[in-house]
Amino acid sequence: MDRMSRLYGALVLLSLIWGLSFVFIKYLLEPAGVWGVVFLRCLTGVAVLIPLLLYRGWPPFRSVPWGSLVLVGVLNAGLPWGLIAWSETQIHSNTASILNATTPIWTSLIGVVAYSVMLTKRQWIGIVAGFVGIVILMDFQVADLFREHFVGIGTMLVATICYGFASHHTKRFLSDVDVLLTATVTLVTGVVVGLIGMAFTRGISLEALWNVRFAFALVGLGVFGSGIAYLLFFYMITAGGAQFAVNVTYLVPLTAIIWGAVLLHEPLSPRMMIGLFVIFAGIYLSTTNTKQKQTQVE
Repeated sequence: MDRMSRLYGALVLLSLIWGLSFVFIKYLLEPAGVWGVVFLRCLTGVAVLIPLLLYRGWPPFRSVPWGSLVLVGVLNAGLPWGLIAWSETQIHSNTASILNATTPIWTSLIGVVAYSVMLTKRQWIGIVAGFVGIVILMDFQVADLFREHFVGIGTMLVATICYGFASHHTKRFLSDVDVLLTATVTLVTGVVVGLIGMAFTRGISLEALWNVRFAFALVGLGVFGSGIAYLLFFYMITAGGAQFAVNVTYLVPLTAIIWGAVLLHEPLSPRMMIGLFVIFAGIYLSTTNTKQKQTQVE
C-alpha cells in the first residue's frame, strides 16, 4: 500500500470514529459534566497509549519539545473538547459536527496569516466546495445556526479555530517528534485541563460509573475517539500536512448521518448523497500541496 492510500485510509477510518464521538459526548454530558467529559475522554485515551509508549521506550527527557507538545495538548484536546461538550449542552450533536467541519477553512486562513502558507486557486475552490457540501447537508438552512446563544454556535467555532492553530503548530514544530509521543502528551495535557475545569465547575457522578451505556460511551469516546483516533490524526499531519489532516472534519457530518442510518434506521435522502459528492470533490481539490512563502532569516 502506497503513502496516499494509507493517508486516505486513515482519513476515512478517523471520520467514522469521530462521527460517533459527538453521540458519545451527549451520553456522557449529564453524568460527567463538560470538563468531566474532557477528563474521562483524555484519561481513557492515555490508558491506551502510555503502555504502548513504555513498551516502545520513552525518549530522553531533555530531547522532548515539552513547550510545543503542551501547547498542542491545550489547543487540540483540552480546550476544544471542553468547548465542544459545552456546545452540546445547547445544540444537537449533528449541528456540532457540522460546525466542526469549518475547521479546514480556519486552518487555511490561519496558515495564510500566521504560518506563511500560500494556497493555490484550486485549493480555495476545494475549500469552498467542501463548505458548499456542508450547506447542502444542512438543507441550506444556514441562518438557523446563528439563532442560538453564543454557547453552542460560538463555542463550537472557537473550538475549530483552536484546531486550526494546533494543526499548523504540529506541522511546523513537531514533524520530527514521534506520533505516539505527541498523542500521549496531548492527552495527558487534556487530563490536566479537565481536572482544572472540574475544580471550578462540577465533578463526575460516581453512580454513572456502573451504568452500561456510560461505560460503552466512555470506551468509544476515550479508547477509540481519543487514543486510536489521535494516532491516526497525528500520522496524517506529519505524513500529509495540516491541511490534509483537518479535512477529516468535512467527512464527520457525513459519517454521523451514516451511523444514524445504520444504528438508528434514519433515512438517507438524495440531498445527503449530493452533499456527499460535493464534500469528496472538495477534499480532492483542497488536499494538493501548499506552497510556502520564502522568508529570509537575518
